[in-house]
Amino acid sequence: MLLTLAVSGYRSLRDLVVPLDQITIVTGPNGSGKSSLYRAIRLLADVAQGNAVASLAREGGLQSTLWAGPETISRAMKQKSVPVQGTRRQDVVSLKLGFADEDYGYAIDLGLPVRDATSFFNADPEIKAEALWAGEVLSRRNEIAGRAGPTVRVLNRDGKRIPVVRDLPSFDSMMTHAADPRDALELLVMRERMRGWRFYDHLRTDSAAPARAARIGTRTPVLSADGGDLAAALRTIQEIGNPALLDEAIADAFPGARIDIQVTDGLFEVVMHQHGLLRALRAGELSDGTLRYLLLAAILLTPRPPPLLVVNEPETSLHPSLLAPLARLIAKAGEKTQIIVVSHAHALVDALTGAPSVVLYELRKEFGETVIDGIEAPAWSWPKR
Repeated sequence: MLLTLAVSGYRSLRDLVVPLDQITIVTGPNGSGKSSLYRAIRLLADVAQGNAVASLAREGGLQSTLWAGPETISRAMKQKSVPVQGTRRQDVVSLKLGFADEDYGYAIDLGLPVRDATSFFNADPEIKAEALWAGEVLSRRNEIAGRAGPTVRVLNRDGKRIPVVRDLPSFDSMMTHAADPRDALELLVMRERMRGWRFYDHLRTDSAAPARAARIGTRTPVLSADGGDLAAALRTIQEIGNPALLDEAIADAFPGARIDIQVTDGLFEVVMHQHGLLRALRAGELSDGTLRYLLLAAILLTPRPPPLLVVNEPETSLHPSLLAPLARLIAKAGEKTQIIVVSHAHALVDALTGAPSVVLYELRKEFGETVIDGIEAPAWSWPKR
């Protein structure tokens, strides 16, 4: 389970270190930084896939994702006795991301590139430093693997830090290019853990949504990001997951209703039987909210729970009456996997806060910076360049 998440210099997250629980709820008004926090976690996951630089490019590049406020916010600025303005920069420009779980911690530092007159890629950020350590807080004594510039050093079996890569390009992570079962097993373990994180946002429920169409089905323990394999995913739960829990989740949200999976010429399709109707409704006939709830049920009741599941604004299109059943479904799923829920639905947040092992963070903006009131930040240390 992730114990700590740290973000520095990313959008409105100037310097944020937060403890996590089995279920972590992130809420707050529009513009408070919820989406930035969600994106920061996704960006961390992209490091394990070797896609961090490309992901930043899709957001407009490093310059557009960096903290845009002053390096420090003085008391005078807060008291409005002087305008909010920049001063002579003392530290290097940096975007830092990191986390610690029950075994290891990992952090990455991305910065501006050294300009190369022969290259067309001078807007690409460079990975300046990385570290993997044992325990919750990085120190010289517990660092297992570290990268400064192009050199990666790991702690070998004899307790010596030896270089395993000397020419790692600035756009490649040690997570993908130095992980080795012989010399850097811990890097390999952490990389695979991070690759197992799952993210869901903007699930489509419009009339042309992939989940509404019949599709060839195969065993699907993990719902795809677009939800197009919903029927196969639900049938997989019925066959190798917990079909009784799925039935309970449907009945909890839609009393008297049940779902079936119809197969015609190999094409799988969800149908729902509802009390009072003489025929089942096909996926194309379901309301947006009903379809979204089924998608969320497939995500949360997966027969292959991930180490971390992050769901962004699951309440979209849901009627308020479905938020309490959804909260119960999330709480049940939280017994097997760690979950981060980003939401601005008060009814969902209120229903979840009563569950065990739940922590709630309400974000707000102060001078452009995302802050959380009353939080006791865990100890944290960033790797040095």
